[in-house]
Amino acid sequence: MQTYDLTEKGLRGLNSILHAQHEETNQVSWEVVNPRGSHAIAVGLDAPLEVTVKGSTGYYCAGMNQGATIRVEGSAGPGVAENMMSGSVVVEGDASQYAGATGHGGLLVIKGNASSRCGISMKGIDIVVHGNVGHMSAFMAQAGNLVVCGDAGDALGDSIYEARLFVRGSVKSLGADCVEKEMRPEHVDILKDLLERADLHAKPQEFRRYGSARKLYNFDIDNVADY
Repeated sequence: MQTYDLTEKGLRGLNSILHAQHEETNQVSWEVVNPRGSHAIAVGLDAPLEVTVKGSTGYYCAGMNQGATIRVEGSAGPGVAENMMSGSVVVEGDASQYAGATGHGGLLVIKGNASSRCGISMKGIDIVVHGNVGHMSAFMAQAGNLVVCGDAGDALGDSIYEARLFVRGSVKSLGADCVEKEMRPEHVDILKDLLERADLHAKPQEFRRYGSARKLYNFDIDNVADY
């Protein structure tokens, strides 16, 4: 394992070294020490690297990830795994607002709580939150799955498209065009797989599913107050 000290060598050097790694490299495992809340750690990776950050990070950690496995042994600031394409990102602590925003693929696991707008405009990413999520989570979520093992705040799934939301706890309120839906066998299978991948032992039957009522896809004067 390669160890990189951010205090001694700086953030730009870290990202430059990680970007220079290719699939044929034998330097696939990296440990980043003394992050001290630095921003934009391990962004834009496009190789199957394994990066462990030994502490908390600032904003946009692991953004635009494609193929790498990134673990934060602490909490993460705003926009962790923003616009992720593939690979996986695990946050051992809490995550600030808009975690996993606009993510197209891959798996984001938050073992603590997530703040507001978790999964905003998600486009295929899978997000599993062990704790609670804040208000406006999954706002305009287009595709993918958001799993919340705790509670969800106000306006969950506001203006949602075709993403699936699974919540085990309570939901303070649902956003425009978001409704509770039937939990069919295929959804149980999807949820079971996500829980296993996120190292959770919860039962899929304990969750409720939410999604789009599909009333706002096309403008209708009778629904004008909901737009």
